[in-house]
Amino acid sequence: MKIVISDFPDALKRDLPYEISLLEKAFPDAAIVVHPYQDQESFLAEMEDAEGLLTAFLTIDADTLSACPKLQCISVNATGYNSIDINAAKSRNITVCALRDYCTEEVAEFTLALMLALAKKLKSHQHFIEEERIWQYKRVGPVLRLRGRTWAIFGFGRIGQAVAKRAQAFGIEVVAVDPFLPPLIAEGLGVRLVDRDYVLKNADMISNHMSVSNDGAPYYDRDFFDGLEKKPIFINVGRGVSVDEIALLQALENGLVSAAGLDVLADDGITIASNPLVGRDNVIITPHAAFYSDESLKALQDISCRNLIQCLQGELDKINYIVNK
Repeated sequence: MKIVISDFPDALKRDLPYEISLLEKAFPDAAIVVHPYQDQESFLAEMEDAEGLLTAFLTIDADTLSACPKLQCISVNATGYNSIDINAAKSRNITVCALRDYCTEEVAEFTLALMLALAKKLKSHQHFIEEERIWQYKRVGPVLRLRGRTWAIFGFGRIGQAVAKRAQAFGIEVVAVDPFLPPLIAEGLGVRLVDRDYVLKNADMISNHMSVSNDGAPYYDRDFFDGLEKKPIFINVGRGVSVDEIALLQALENGLVSAAGLDVLADDGITIASNPLVGRDNVIITPHAAFYSDESLKALQDISCRNLIQCLQGELDKINYIVNK
């Protein structure tokens, strides 16, 4: 048996010996290969005789799958799997596994941290003190009191619900947009399900926790931002491609959005040096870090390796999450 751990080099800068030890314990005679992705040709050459693949960010399309005749399982060590052609994998009887509920607490905490930092204008305070040596609290302009404000959460799954509970502790009214959620679940948490139009008119704060739309088009586009009436704070800890960043920039410049916290970008930070959203006092950008803690990283490694092991052992009923059942 051969198992390949492959991703872009930066994504492999983690405790790989730990993952290898888990896999070797389950499959003592297997070849465990770490392949930093450089080009498609060398990747496919490595995958030609592989039964298992552990990855997070590589694009695995139909052509790639057709060049992997022995592949049985792809374990995605992330919650997102939109880079994999799920239908093509299913047609080839390749099981695709992903993660659920390994970093809910971390992402919820991070969302609150971004919202609090932006609402209280901490970045501006830091600028005036560290760059200009000015000790004047009013220099940052008006600051929000959170109690009584309305926070709209798009995508009310585990993370959205965890955010809601924390926001409510500040006296914030939470509403949610999620057409797939049974209303009773939201009602049980003291949250109203509303539509997009309600959010445009009433939200003081907005956070995105949705997956990518089926057509891949940004959900938060110019029409969305142009329709905002209360100059909300906008947070994206979901998917970078969900946001039209040029439209967001224009909304910030035109005062339609008062501030933005972005843990994800459309290009995953490839052009961060030239991104026009960088360097603004009312924008906080972080490098897809919302999931990260020592505990969540270990859970990510444990679950993704266990998914792969259980898949290759035929114990599909024990897998944390099968994407293409």
